[in-house]
Amino acid sequence: MKRTINWIAAALVALGLTFTSQVVSAEDAKVETVVSGLSNPCGLAVQPTTGTVFIADSAAGRVVRVVDGKLEDVIVGYPKDIYGKGPKYDIGPLGLVFLDQNTLVVGDGGFVDGEEFVRVFTVPAPGGKALDFDKDVKAKLGPLAATDDVKPEGNLYGLAATANAIYVTCNGDDTKGWVSKIDIDGTKFGPLTRSIATKEQVEVDAPVGVTISPRGEVVIGQMGEINKPHDGLVTFYSAKTGKSILNLEAGLYDITGIAYSPKGLLYATDFAWMAPTEAGLFRLDQSEVDGKQTIKPVKIASLDKPTAIAFGKDGEMYITVIGPTEEGSQAGTKGSLVKIAPGL
Repeated sequence: MKRTINWIAAALVALGLTFTSQVVSAEDAKVETVVSGLSNPCGLAVQPTTGTVFIADSAAGRVVRVVDGKLEDVIVGYPKDIYGKGPKYDIGPLGLVFLDQNTLVVGDGGFVDGEEFVRVFTVPAPGGKALDFDKDVKAKLGPLAATDDVKPEGNLYGLAATANAIYVTCNGDDTKGWVSKIDIDGTKFGPLTRSIATKEQVEVDAPVGVTISPRGEVVIGQMGEINKPHDGLVTFYSAKTGKSILNLEAGLYDITGIAYSPKGLLYATDFAWMAPTEAGLFRLDQSEVDGKQTIKPVKIASLDKPTAIAFGKDGEMYITVIGPTEEGSQAGTKGSLVKIAPGL
């Protein structure tokens, strides 16, 4: 393939998609288990300054942090709902993002659509008393109720933040596949509002993974249909207008997490509902097929049902993994937090 850097290719480089020809196999990345015994972990955030890892231990109805290699409750009491179609999974709290060292934002997943909130907490110091998910909330934003034009929305799966806004992927039953938004003005929060109707723009369901590009675009990993292979998309949206800037086929099944490494490279986790043996962590490289710009997914590691990605303060990558599930089980305790050393 001749790699001609045209204006689209240049944009891809700026957006974090590389021209690397490096081939990385699953055996090249050493995956280390940090903690195990989690129940359908679905969200992940690294605390600024301290580097402490926080996890949405979703089916356990709690948010935890890792202290000296052990799990410590931070927020407890979340109810559970069921997500998915064969297999099904119990879920509670979902997306996590820090706004500053002590302000943690959590997306609901344990209620019915139209009754879920984005909740803001001031986290206690390590060893402090765990917070109640509802009684100790600092701000409660939402829900996305039904209107004359749209269904109620829920499953607030992915969260990403800039200095001025929080972006939330909503993976409920609405046909438009919303990314919702909360404006931030200092310490004040605006309402949770529908912002980007992803399916209307890309014609694929289920926005799940979300991050912010180095230039400030909102980057969405579109999961697509769980019974359709390789329909995952990566789409860059203008934070100002909500319009699609660049939409690329990713060649993945079901993108659940997406994040930039300290080197500015873009990575994604693929849950691969219909082909679990193909699930894992992928680097997303720029490619060209028949003159069309696309993505070449390069597999870095095989993982069993990965759900979220976050980079630590020293450049290490953390990933939550649901792990093996028994037939008919909706909430196992075989989930884990794994780590890959700095350098990606």
